Amino acid sequence: MHPVLFDLPLGRLGSFTVGTYGLFYALGFLLGLRLAVHYARRDGIEPGRILDLGIVGLLAGFVGAKLLLYALDARYYFSEPARMLENLRSAGVYYGGLALAVAAGVVYVRRHRLPLGKVADISALALSLGQAIGRVGCFLAGCCYGRACDLPWGVTFHDPRAAELTGVPIGIRLHPTQLYHAAADLLTLAVAMRLMRRRRFDGQVFWAWLLLYALLRAIVEHWRGDTARGMFLGGSASTSQIISIPVIVVSAVMLWRLGRRAVPAAASPRAAR
Repeated sequence: MHPVLFDLPLGRLGSFTVGTYGLFYALGFLLGLRLAVHYARRDGIEPGRILDLGIVGLLAGFVGAKLLLYALDARYYFSEPARMLENLRSAGVYYGGLALAVAAGVVYVRRHRLPLGKVADISALALSLGQAIGRVGCFLAGCCYGRACDLPWGVTFHDPRAAELTGVPIGIRLHPTQLYHAAADLLTLAVAMRLMRRRRFDGQVFWAWLLLYALLRAIVEHWRGDTARGMFLGGSASTSQIISIPVIVVSAVMLWRLGRRAVPAAASPRAAR
């Protein structure tokens, strides 16, 4: 597709490459943050705190995604440490970024005494929108590509720079898994926004979003073709599919536990009458 938008000449310093993925990544972050600020105002949360939280999450997510990427193939990176620097431009493993971003977010929220459940719900909306936009950048850049297919909606990459940057096969019709991911993210966003208006307890939107995301992610992974991200069970399951299993279980348990706690709280005003 279009992995590079343009190269900005810098004279003797060479040139600065403006990549499509980076642009959409930034756009997704900004629009997701804008959505979070909108809902923060509705919940009576200071928007400035949400903006700071977004930056904390962005940095932690970047580091976490890279750390898990290196950890999954530690032997290779220890033997070829220069590859660690070369792969800094890659997206990394999403679940690693999510885990560290959540951990850093919890620390930030606790430190500033923000309502954890409400902030988590708002963050789920921002993450869904940001990911959906970021996946379009993946599609244009050629990363996160799919397996070979002969379906009418299959896509073929031709740009040699896409193959050089992401390893995507060129001249072969592939599943547009980037768009599958984007569609899944938009679906989770729609569900989360609808649930936001009807939530019975704080944190409900976040855990429901996480459960649905993990389920859809595991399904879409079936058509992914970039198997270098780590394969398990004899090559039949990817890293993300394996991680999705405990994520689904934990999310379901948290929804059940928080839901049980919310019932007495919701019933107490009626009982007081």
